[in-house]
Amino acid sequence: MKRLRPFLMAAMLCALHNPAQAATTPPPETVEAAQVEQTPEQFLASLKKQHGTITLPNGIATMKLNDEFYYLNPKDTERLLTEGWGNPPGTETLGMIIPAGVNPLTASGWGVIVSYSEDGHVSDEDAAKIDYADLLKQMQEEDEEDNKERQKQGYAGLHLLGWAEQPHYDGASHKMYWARELKSDDAKDSTLNYSIRVLGRKGVLELNAVAAMADLPMVKKELPKVIAFTNFTDGNLYTDYSPATDKLASYGLAALVGGGLAAKAGLFAKIGIFLLAAKKFLIVGLVVIAGFLRKLFSRKKT
Repeated sequence: MKRLRPFLMAAMLCALHNPAQAATTPPPETVEAAQVEQTPEQFLASLKKQHGTITLPNGIATMKLNDEFYYLNPKDTERLLTEGWGNPPGTETLGMIIPAGVNPLTASGWGVIVSYSEDGHVSDEDAAKIDYADLLKQMQEEDEEDNKERQKQGYAGLHLLGWAEQPHYDGASHKMYWARELKSDDAKDSTLNYSIRVLGRKGVLELNAVAAMADLPMVKKELPKVIAFTNFTDGNLYTDYSPATDKLASYGLAALVGGGLAAKAGLFAKIGIFLLAAKKFLIVGLVVIAGFLRKLFSRKKT
């Protein structure tokens, strides 16, 4: 079950301790308040679902979707990530792929965030030399630093617990796979981030599936379909790289997975604002009913 941080209380405390920051930084609860006014059905209906062949905004790749998936443009992706799932705003993406058979606002909902990093051609020469246990430790240390910034913005910390699937590289297809288990300070259950990186001529196509940890078997089963219909356009394939004319990235596969300064990998939580809103209304209703019963029994005694 997905849960949401107590946005309102955190923002009030933040405003009391730092009025200047409260005046310049939009508090996270404004997102939640806007969504309480919408039903989940209204929110989903406002998203522009696209089907068929999709050319990504920068033209670097295309996706030929079948009927099992639909695409959200970057604007609607931002809305789902922030207003629907409770992530901090400002993440730049090329859109998102959603399974047509699931509701992304429910506990079983999930999606694949698409982005592209054009830092140059990434060499795969270090594929067999990476110590993934040591890399995990480094990533956990870096994530703790990132959490300080999240908390300054009024968001709960997001911690990397470990590999849900240890990284592995497919040299034939030039694709890197790995999965991380994450835990938000204000969530009961952990979140799954399943990452796939498709190496290209001038950069890397990034596919990040975000789901609940319990959905790992389903995500692993469905992701090959997403990979199959997502391809670089002609001239942008990994094998199209020309050392004479193309830039070589300053990092290899280890930094690609680790998300270092050169290739920072985003972590996304799936917390669920609409589920919390429903809980809030339920709690308020129970309080009202309890108050009514107390008054009723008090009158009977009188």
